[in-house]
Order: sequence, then structure tokens, then C-alpha cells
Amino acid sequence: MADVKKQIRNSRYYVGGVTNLTRNGFGVYVYPNSFFRYEGEWSKGEKHGHGKLLMKDGSYYEGEFDHGEIEGNGSRFWAKTGVSYSGQFSGGELHGCGVMQKGNGERYKGEFSYGLRDGNGCLLDKDGQTYEGSFHQNKRHGEGQMHYRNGDQYEGGWLLDQQQGHGVMRFGDGSVYEGQWRNNLFNGQGTMIHCSGIIYEGLWTNGRPLGGASKVVIEGGDVLEVFQETPFCVEVQLQTEAGEKATGENGRVLQISTAIRLCDLSPSTTPSSLLKMMEDIKETPIPTPFGFQVVSYPLMERAFGSQIFIDTAAPLAVAAVAAKSGSAQADSPLLPEGEWESGSGSDGPPLVGGTPSDLDGLFAGQEEDSTPPPANQRVEEGQAKFKNLLLAPPPHDFIPYQLMDELKRNIKKPSNRAPTDRPVLSQDKNSERRSSTGSCFTSNTKKSSIDSRSVRPGEYVIMVKDVTNPPFQGQTLPPAFALLRLFPAKTKSKNSQTDKTKSK
Repeated sequence: MADVKKQIRNSRYYVGGVTNLTRNGFGVYVYPNSFFRYEGEWSKGEKHGHGKLLMKDGSYYEGEFDHGEIEGNGSRFWAKTGVSYSGQFSGGELHGCGVMQKGNGERYKGEFSYGLRDGNGCLLDKDGQTYEGSFHQNKRHGEGQMHYRNGDQYEGGWLLDQQQGHGVMRFGDGSVYEGQWRNNLFNGQGTMIHCSGIIYEGLWTNGRPLGGASKVVIEGGDVLEVFQETPFCVEVQLQTEAGEKATGENGRVLQISTAIRLCDLSPSTTPSSLLKMMEDIKETPIPTPFGFQVVSYPLMERAFGSQIFIDTAAPLAVAAVAAKSGSAQADSPLLPEGEWESGSGSDGPPLVGGTPSDLDGLFAGQEEDSTPPPANQRVEEGQAKFKNLLLAPPPHDFIPYQLMDELKRNIKKPSNRAPTDRPVLSQDKNSERRSSTGSCFTSNTKKSSIDSRSVRPGEYVIMVKDVTNPPFQGQTLPPAFALLRLFPAKTKSKNSQTDKTKSK
């Protein structure tokens, strides 16, 4: 009985050609453990020539044998994983050129070295992404091109499956980066041409521009001063986290706008009529760093048509200034060239002064839809400039103005003053422009009422926003704010005398 069991365990056998008592020619051999089975050519007792080695789990090798070893061209299939390979072998290992196909859809065609991808090849991964280039020990290594499923394309250096060295990435959205890489991130000197139009050239660290902009700064400080109906300009600078000018950045899109302070009303002490007016403001109030909220006020860019404008308006660091008395003709909308004057308390270069006569009709009854906002500006070498700006006439029935008028009337009710004796709110730095009522506009004592379509002197807020689309590096810079003090337009004595002469 024991001899029978031993014979079953050692149930090896050979059926085929024999020469001098050795297997020779074609034959079938079943190994002692019955897991392997060989069908093919033999020479002097060894597998030699073409044959097929089958395994009991369904795996197999079919191809060339050399003196008992798998050597040359052949095909291999692993039943457990579903992986198949067709190509060159050496010593039973995948070695040379071949094609490997995995059950998850991954496919590699190229060079192997003792079972590993090594040399040049093309890899299609399970996600449908392709890499063509150099490999080392199964990893992308050396120069190669990668096509990602989202449309991105990279061409350049690799180190052990990571982008390293010099490379070019062409993103699916149209952006392009060319420069140094480390650990799959932009590191070192490089240039990014973003699909939004932004161009940054400089140093990068861990995928972020080292000298990139982190904030928008309005030049001239937190308070800018101009005269009513006088065009002004605003210069803006992009700065790094260290407060330095971001000179390496170009093309970021900035938008300028103005706003007006929203009155601070207490529900417990404010008449219901005023609260109702506040509710009628459909716009969501905008918080400012000055401790109060604002709502939009129209800003426009003055169009001069065929008239010549002196395009040397200085940045808003100090008050804009009117013309010298008698220096301009009554019918001239602009100052003659060279007629400039320093404003009161001005320490910097002035702006073009005077009250252009061709603005009288513009501010008297212009419809709000005829005053488009100023054009957005693109940054050049870290800075941008908005020119020829003017506060536009307010929309019809502008609620913030109505609120201020109503507040003034409520404040004056207990007083015995005549209706025309309206107090003038001071415009100097010590004025009560930040009082609890939020009123910061002057009243004209010579008029019984204020034209609801006129731009009132007082305090406004300038806002500059980053509206780059899509955002650069997925981030939008925080907006910049500055107070804008608007003073009443200066009168010209000689113009008044001329008008009197013409009327006669």
C-alpha cells in the first residue's frame, strides 16, 4: 500500500522521442509534483528549442528554450493576476524588448531588464495616461513625455517617478510652465504663462512663485484727496509678502470702483422710515478696513473725444488742484499747458486742475447707463495705472444720499433755525466724518436743496480688486482700499468776470 502511495506522489512520466536512453526530439514530460508539464522539443535530455511549459493554476510559458532554460522570444501568462507578456527572455526573466499587458488595462511596450521596466519604453497606465521615455527599475527616470488624462502634457526630466530637472508643462487650460522642477513641483528658475494672461518669470519654491504678488497696494497711502469734477488717476502696485514690488509679474487684471459709506443706524433709536430705506438697498454692504461698511457708487473714465488731455496726471498722493485764478478761458474745458498749481498742503506733484466747462451737462442730467465704469487694467512689471477717473452722477433716487438728507432733517427738527440755515459739515481731518450717523457730506448753504443728480463733495472709498479669470494659481489677491476725499470744485474769478461781460 505504501509503495502505491509513493508511486502516486512520484507520478512523473515522459512520452516522446528517445535517443541513447535520453529524451530527444518532441516529447511530453510531467514533473514529479505534477504542477508543471512541458510539451516541446528536447535535446540530449534537456528542454531545447520551442516548447510550452504549463502550470496547474493555468499559467504558462510558450517560446524558446536553450539547454533547459527559458531563453529567447516567448510569451508568458500569469493566471492569478491576468498579466501577460510577449517578448524577449533571458534566464527565465523578462529581459530585452517586450510588451506587458495587465488586467487593469495598464500596458507597457519597451525595454526590460531582468523582470523590470528599464530603458526606453511607452507606458499606458490604468487611468489612460501615457508616458514615453526612459525607465529605470520600473520607474520613470531620465527624459520623458507624460500625457495626463486631464489634458496636461509634460516633457522633461524625471527622477525615480518624479518630475525633476528642467521641464515644460503644457496645461489643459492653455497655461505653460517652463523651468526647473523638484519633487513634481516648480522649484528654481522658471516662467509661467497663465491662461488668464498673467506672466510670471522668476524663482519658484514648492510650486509657488517666490517673488509673486500677495497683495494689492494703492500708492499714495490710505487717504487720497481730489477736487470735484477734476479728473484724477490712481496708481496701484503689486507687492510680495515682504512688501517688495512684484516686478516679475505681468498681466494680472485689476478692476477699480468706488463706494460710499453706509449710515450706521441703531434699530432701537432710528425711525422706521429710515430703516425701511435701508432695507430698500438691495446690494450687500461691503466691509472695509476703516471700520464701516460701504455700498457701490458709480465711477467712470472721462472720454475726451477729439480734445487733447494733458496725460501727465500724477499719482494720487495729495489733493488734486484747480487752475490759478484767471489762467484759463471761460469756455476752455482744460487748463492751458503749463498752468499748474500746488494744492493746499500739497507735498507732491499736482493733477490737472480746473473745473471743465464741458462737464456741466454731464453732471446735470446724465443717465446712469451712459457712464460705463473704467476699463480694467493689466499689470505691467508689478504695477498698473487708472487714468482720467471721475465720480459719475449718482443713479436716480440714490438711497444713500436720501438717507443722509433724512438724517440731517431729523437732526434739525428740535432746532429753531430757519430751513436755509443748514450747518456745514467740516471737511478737514478733524471733522466728524466717522460719527455714528455715518454722514460725511457737506451742505451748500446757498442752496435750499441739493441736486439729487450731482456728485456731492465728501468722503468716498476706492476699491481695487483682482478680477483675473481664472485666478492665477487658483488664488485671488485680496482687494485694496483707500479713502477718497472729494472737495468742492474751486471757482475761477476771471471766468466769473468773463461770464458777466458776456451776459451784458
